[in-house]
Amino acid sequence: MKKTSTRLADGRELVYYDSRDDVVRDAADLRPLDAVSTASEIRHDVLLGDSVAVASHRQGRTYHPPADECPLCPSRDGRLSEIPEPDYDVVVFENRFPSLAGEQGRCEVVCFTSDHDASFADISEEQAGLVLEAWTDRTAELAGVPGVEQVFCFENRGAEIGVTLQHPHGQIYGYPFTTPRTALMLRSATAHRESTGGNLFDEVVARERAEGSRVVMEGEHWIAFVPYAAHWPYEVHLYPTRRVPDLRALDDAARTEFPRMYLELLRRFDRIFGDAEPPTPYIAAWHQAPFTAPGRDDFALHLELFTIRRTSGKLKFLAGSESGMSVFINDVPPEAAAGRLREVAS
Repeated sequence: MKKTSTRLADGRELVYYDSRDDVVRDAADLRPLDAVSTASEIRHDVLLGDSVAVASHRQGRTYHPPADECPLCPSRDGRLSEIPEPDYDVVVFENRFPSLAGEQGRCEVVCFTSDHDASFADISEEQAGLVLEAWTDRTAELAGVPGVEQVFCFENRGAEIGVTLQHPHGQIYGYPFTTPRTALMLRSATAHRESTGGNLFDEVVARERAEGSRVVMEGEHWIAFVPYAAHWPYEVHLYPTRRVPDLRALDDAARTEFPRMYLELLRRFDRIFGDAEPPTPYIAAWHQAPFTAPGRDDFALHLELFTIRRTSGKLKFLAGSESGMSVFINDVPPEAAAGRLREVAS
C-alpha cells in the first residue's frame, strides 16, 4: 500500500491509498473554496450521562446531488470534485460538514472506489483489503490526535438509512469521549471479569460456536453470527477468532481472510430479500476499544452489520419502545435470520 497525503483548497487533509507503489498523486485542488466554518458543540445530558453533538452547519450539506455532480467522484471531464485526481483506489478526507470538529473530535469520509455505480459488495478482495488498510491507518493516525478517545469506522448504505450521497463511501469519527454503547460493553465485560475471572467477549463467541444455530459463516480467522439478543431483524456480528482491541492489532492472517468473509456477508445481505427488492439498506459498524478507558484490554474488536428492513417492502422503525425507552422489539427470531443468511450463501 502507498499512502499520499495532501491538502484541499480550503486546508482540509486528503489521503490517497493506492495498491501500487509507483502511483503519483500530485493533482492540486483548483476549486475556489472558502475556509471551512463549523459550529460543532458537544453537550452533556446530565440525566442520561451521554453526550449530544449539536452541529447546525450540517443543515447546508450536499443533499442527493445528480450523479454528474457527485462530490465523491474523481475530478475529470472539466468537473472538479472533492478528489482532485482523475481516478483513485481508496481515498480519505476531512468532512466538509463535520459533526465533530476541532477540539470536539474529527470526522472523515472514506471513498471505497472511484466507481459511482458500485457498492462495497461489488469491489474485489484486493480492493476490500485496501479499505481495511485505510481503516487501520486512520485508526492509528487519529489515536495520535489530541482529544480523540475512540475511533469509529462505519458505512451507511441506502436512502432508507438516511444516506445523502449515493457514491460508495463510509465515514470515520474520532470521538472526544467513550461512546455510550462502548461504555456499556466495557462495564459488562469488567463486571464479568470481576465475578468469573473470564472474558465476556470470548465466552459470547464460544457460546455461539458451540450452539451453532446462529452461526452464519466461519473461516479460520473470523466467525460471523447473529447474536442471541439481536436488536435488528437481520443483524450479524463478525469477530476475529483471536481477540484484539482494535484494527491495529489484527495479524496478517486475519487481514488476509477478512475481505473474503466480509464481501460474502455483504452479498448475502443483498440477496436475503430477493432480486425484486432494491439493494438492502444497512449499517456496518466497527467497534473498537477506546484508547485510554479502563478495561480496554478486555474489549474485543468486532464489526456489526445490520439492516432496518424486516421483510420485503417493510422497514423496522424505531417507534415508542425503541426511541422512548431504548427497549428493542425484534420481529425476526435470530435463529431464523441466521438460517436465511445461510440459505443465500454464494
